[in-house]
Amino acid sequence: MYEILIVVYLLVAMALIGLVLIQHGKGADMGAAFGAGASATVFGSSGTGNFLTKTTTILATIFFVLSIVLGNYSAGQSKKVDEWQNLEVPATEQVEQKKDDASDIPVGN
Repeated sequence: MYEILIVVYLLVAMALIGLVLIQHGKGADMGAAFGAGASATVFGSSGTGNFLTKTTTILATIFFVLSIVLGNYSAGQSKKVDEWQNLEVPATEQVEQKKDDASDIPVGN
């Protein structure tokens, strides 16, 4: 299930990138840069969106929903390791002392 969601997520992301790149921006008209009569509507209401803007909105919604679903699915899979789970292993190791051959004085490491 996770792999299928990842594939759908990547396809939606690629389609969303493609649709955003092929859309015509509001300020892309040459007349808007030089103060033509149409420049007053650049920042005004654009009316109803065309097919590309509606499709972009739908794909963006699907992208965000899939992001949330994949995030929740991934968070549920990771397990936190309890440090107090295995208490049989001692916390510190004891250092063995070696004896010098010449004398009986213990020499530390």
